[in-house]
Amino acid sequence: MKKKHHGLAAETWRRLKKSKSAMVGLVVLLIFAFFIIFAGWIADYQTKAIGQNHTNAFQPPSLKHWFGTDEYGRDVFARVIHGGRISLSVGFISTAIAMVLACFLAAATAYYGGLFDSIVMRISDMFMGLPLLLLAIAISSALGPGIINLSIAIIISEIPRFTRIIRSVILNIVGVDYIEASRAYGSSDFTIIMAHILPNAMGSIIVQATMSVAAVILTISALSYLGMGVQPPSPEWGSMLADGKEFMRYSPYLVIFPGLAIAISALALNLLGDGLRDALDPKLRD
Repeated sequence: MKKKHHGLAAETWRRLKKSKSAMVGLVVLLIFAFFIIFAGWIADYQTKAIGQNHTNAFQPPSLKHWFGTDEYGRDVFARVIHGGRISLSVGFISTAIAMVLACFLAAATAYYGGLFDSIVMRISDMFMGLPLLLLAIAISSALGPGIINLSIAIIISEIPRFTRIIRSVILNIVGVDYIEASRAYGSSDFTIIMAHILPNAMGSIIVQATMSVAAVILTISALSYLGMGVQPPSPEWGSMLADGKEFMRYSPYLVIFPGLAIAISALALNLLGDGLRDALDPKLRD
């Protein structure tokens, strides 16, 4: 079994490497990860990211301040890389939690069906009737601002969509012969779901999760831009856009660099997600 999984991983990686766009996305994400992981060594958080020095206010990009400084004299490059810790970590963690919860819910609805499936799907339809951002705004408004509440709002907003997508994948699995054989062998429902159904749906789940992180990062930035996410002085890409918009006429770099960080990270995730979708698609295996 381990050899099979190892072979599948190696085959997926081999096919992923053939996609130039996917590799570009992966390299960009690795560069982002490097700066975010080592942000504390590259630029001190207390003195450069949140520490104020009005004598350095509105300095344009230079060798000393790569991305310039804001109205409080804070280094924009330091704020971008430290803000990336919040934007990307909240995006990945929130998506992972929502995906795990949706996996169990989708597996249960697809496996048992009946009234339980109908109730869960109608509730999901009700939530999906609202745009993701609007739903996240409503939940965030009810919970209040802050990183924890922002994460909760994202998780609640994403679960219905993930549940419906994963359920459609699992429905193609629950009726196959080896599931029926497991039932006849006497395996418990939990064992069947955990050992047979979810592992065989994992390829589609990984692709959906990867591509959803990009949308979640955009939602996080939008909520912070509206003042419902990360609160000052903590840096976050969306809040940096909100803070810099009134100075963008004379100091456009205040919105250009955090805006580029959002756009490039979202694009890289979508490129990687497209590559993974093709690499994991059995119909495209050569």
